[in-house]
Amino acid sequence: MKIAIYGHYFNEDAQRYVEDLLNALYAKNSTIFIEKEFLELINSNVNNSYDYQTFTNHTELDSSFDLFFTLGGDGTILRSITYIRDSNIPVVGINIGRLGFLATIKKEEIAEAIEALCANDFTIKERSLLAVKTLPENDSILELSYALNEVTLSRKDTASMITIETYLDDEYLTSYWADGLIISTPTGSTGYSLSCGGPVITPQAKSYVLTPVAPHNLNARPLIISDNTKIRMRTIGRENEFSLSLDSRIATVCNYTEILIEKAPFTIKMIELKNNTFIKTLRKKLLWGEDTRNK
Repeated sequence: MKIAIYGHYFNEDAQRYVEDLLNALYAKNSTIFIEKEFLELINSNVNNSYDYQTFTNHTELDSSFDLFFTLGGDGTILRSITYIRDSNIPVVGINIGRLGFLATIKKEEIAEAIEALCANDFTIKERSLLAVKTLPENDSILELSYALNEVTLSRKDTASMITIETYLDDEYLTSYWADGLIISTPTGSTGYSLSCGGPVITPQAKSYVLTPVAPHNLNARPLIISDNTKIRMRTIGRENEFSLSLDSRIATVCNYTEILIEKAPFTIKMIELKNNTFIKTLRKKLLWGEDTRNK
C-alpha cells in the first residue's frame, strides 16, 4: 500500500501511537509518505531508523495513494483537507485527540484497524463540502475555499450584533440579527452548529443547515435546506470588518461583502470500519440512550 500520514502536533501520549502506526504499516510492506513538518516532530521525539519520504502540499498527492492517515482529533482531519482536496484519497482518522466524531479509530486499536484495512473490511462514506466565493474576491480564502464542517460569518472586534441578509437561490430569506450565522454540512452538524441549537444530521443526508448564533429574534430557528441550494449572504454592521471562518481557517471580510456558498464539486472519502459507524459514535460520544430506563 502507498500511504500518506499527517498530524499537526506531537506530545508524550502521541509517541506510542505514532510508533504503533508506523510499525504496523511497515510490517505490511507499505510505502509511507509523511507530511514534512510532522516528520520533523516525529524525528525529534522518536528514535526513528527509517528514512520516510515526505510531502509538503496537495500537489504531491494523487490517486496513486491508497490511504491518507491522520493522527490527532477531528481538527486534524479538518486541516488535512488542505492536502487531500479533490485527490479522492480515502481518509483514515486515528483519534489521539478528544471527541472523535471524524477520527473514529481508537488509538489502542491501531493494529486491528490496519488488519481490517488490509482485508478490505471497511466501507467508504463520502462527505460533502461547501465551496465559498466572495464579491469582491478575498485573497485569504482563494487558495482553499472549501469547508468540510461549516462556514461561519460572525462579528469581529465588537460586542454589537450584526445583520446578515440571507438569500436562497436568489430569493430573499431573512435578515438575521445575531452574533453570526453558521452554514453547516451534515459532517459539521455535530460541531459548532449543534452547540448553537442546530440538529444532528446523518452524514449521507443531502442537506445543509443554517444555524443563527445567539439570534435576537426569538422566531429565528435553524433551517434545513437541500444541498443543491445556492446561498448568498451580505453582512451589515457598525464595524467595517467581520470574520469568515471555513472550518479552522479564518479570513476577514468587509462590510457589504457578498458571500456565495454552494456544494463543492467533489467529496471527501472517509473510511468507516464496521464497529465505528456514525450511529454508534452518536451513542458513545453524545451519550444517546444514557437513560436508566435503557439499562
